[in-house]
Amino acid sequence: MQVFLFDETFDGLLTCVFEAYRQKCFPEKLLPYNAVLPLFTSHATNIQTDTHKATRVWHVLHDKLSDQACYQLLCAWFSEDADCASLVFRVIQKVVDNDMSVEGNLSDEDILALWQLAKKVSKEQLHLIQFVRFQKTVDDIYFAPVNPVYNALPLTLSHFGDRFADQKWIIYDMGRGYGYFYDLNSITEITLNWDEHFTQGQLKASALADDEKLLQTMWQKYFKALTIQERLNPRLHRQHMPRRFWRYLTEKQSL
Repeated sequence: MQVFLFDETFDGLLTCVFEAYRQKCFPEKLLPYNAVLPLFTSHATNIQTDTHKATRVWHVLHDKLSDQACYQLLCAWFSEDADCASLVFRVIQKVVDNDMSVEGNLSDEDILALWQLAKKVSKEQLHLIQFVRFQKTVDDIYFAPVNPVYNALPLTLSHFGDRFADQKWIIYDMGRGYGYFYDLNSITEITLNWDEHFTQGQLKASALADDEKLLQTMWQKYFKALTIQERLNPRLHRQHMPRRFWRYLTEKQSL
């Protein structure tokens, strides 16, 4: 069994594709550098990420696939599924090797599996866009905690960058311990000190601006006053607003 070892980045995966064609050696598995090798591994190759090579592969994919299909590749990658790297590699190989478009061939097991993964991650991306709630901090940065099932946060950055281009913001994935900071010019990946900034998974009250606390209270009261008790449908409510998002929704916090 041929195995490629890489750094678990998307550029690293695309570099693996480039090297596979350059070396004419196609791995059965893509694994992280520190992974335990499968029992019947005959040869393992360390692949060093090269952004130039990755960009060349991505341009080829853009030429052979629709924008939607390229987006699905990214979605499948961000699923963090145990075998997603090998799956995406196999699909890319089929795209490159075929003169005809294969993106709609759902009779192919790999393409169907990738499409199903992409659908789940795309749905999570939409949920993030719908349910992000920003809180204004004492230093005039708008902070939003999230905890998605899939690593869909990077897929939302273009939306938030366009939608909130006039204010500084941080969207932070609490479960994965990283986030993105927009400083009015660019978006940068960051990590925050947990003990310094959070208590029980929430941003410390001392970090919130005074007017933010007032606005949160007003919004909670408005939400409660607007609710018509006779028309409550908890099941439908949970269907459209999954309970796992409630922890970070201002309107769901107790008054």
